[in-house]
Amino acid sequence: MTDAAPRHDSPFAKEVAKFCLAQVTTAQATRDTFPTNALWAAASKTGTDLWLDTGDIDAAKELFTREFTALTTNNTLLNKEVQKGIYDQMVPAAAALLKQLAPEMGKDRMVQEIAFILNAVHGLKLVRTFDADVSVELHTATAHDIDAAYQYGKRFHAICSDRFIVKVPLSAAGLLAARQLHDDGIRLNFTLGFSARQNWLIASLAKPNWVNVFLGRIGAFIADNKLGDGKNAGEKATLASQRGLRRLKQGQGLNTKQIAASMRSGQQCEDLLGLDTFTMPTAAAKEFLAKNPPANTIVDKTKNDPAVTWAPTADVAGQRLDCFWALSAQFEKAATACARLAPKQSKAEDVLAVLNQNGITDLFPTFTADEAAKLTKEGKIPVFASWQERVKAGTASWDGILTAAALASFTQDQQALDDRIRRFV
Repeated sequence: MTDAAPRHDSPFAKEVAKFCLAQVTTAQATRDTFPTNALWAAASKTGTDLWLDTGDIDAAKELFTREFTALTTNNTLLNKEVQKGIYDQMVPAAAALLKQLAPEMGKDRMVQEIAFILNAVHGLKLVRTFDADVSVELHTATAHDIDAAYQYGKRFHAICSDRFIVKVPLSAAGLLAARQLHDDGIRLNFTLGFSARQNWLIASLAKPNWVNVFLGRIGAFIADNKLGDGKNAGEKATLASQRGLRRLKQGQGLNTKQIAASMRSGQQCEDLLGLDTFTMPTAAAKEFLAKNPPANTIVDKTKNDPAVTWAPTADVAGQRLDCFWALSAQFEKAATACARLAPKQSKAEDVLAVLNQNGITDLFPTFTADEAAKLTKEGKIPVFASWQERVKAGTASWDGILTAAALASFTQDQQALDDRIRRFV
């Protein structure tokens, strides 16, 4: 065995899967043992599937009713759980197994394998505790590695094929890996999306079951950079993406569903009713319950197109600040061209080349080492002044920059998790 990602059908992968399953002794709950809630039932009747966005089992228990169908985790949420020390005894056992199975394995690969094990084990606990589907996320090191993303995605599926949903982050490589996983019948939650056009491309090429708009961060980007008050911006992008996906379903038979992610408030839950899926942090879910809106307001609102208020100084057209919800015929044509790529024979560079040939040069910006360091330092919400010239030049876009910033942030959280693992390896 080399330090390449282990094949999903290898004896090594099968032994690791057995180890993961053996760690979870939680009794399997059944949905009908959970209470019901009239408000969540009404929300569900608008057509919205209700998920909780947390890996904290105790926090989820406070809110979980039979109307919820899934939970989502990510590197940040898993790291919070692991940092509590609840898996400190399991990690050395996992390391011992890996050394036995593959004594030549390098330390970095071993850390990545243990992170995979932690994701799988914690996901299994959530499945057993809540009788729910659970989104489990690939290690950030796979974001630009098609084969690694494919192999680990297959391995997650093998461990819990009926309940695990594999989260793949947005990158050119991720699009091709996700398409291969889709073609193998694996359910996918394609993450780190910020715009209707990104999700149009993702649905066209990768064909996942779900895509996301991280709507809270869009509003924060606009407000923090004093481009406007930020209100309705994330909601407008999410609703535009939902309408685009429905158009793809009608025109091409694609069946990708829209997730509202990075929800910040109960008001957003109310304003987006009828959307395919909510993945709600516990704070937003509690706020919606506390608001307890009147029954006549619990209706499908997906045809809404809320107004966004910009600051007088904001150059919306020149800075392409409408990229979050704008979807042009040119972009749709580019996405159609990308969808013709053969997923098993293509590389990330092929996706970028097709986009460039069709005039889309800004969606996947490349960064110098200094720019990448700056993006990481700025955190989840990029500084407008740092990138406005690149956007104006057409070599970057705000949706693409927010995706890159999100991946950089998740990478930092993944590093914190990896560092804890290294203490035991």
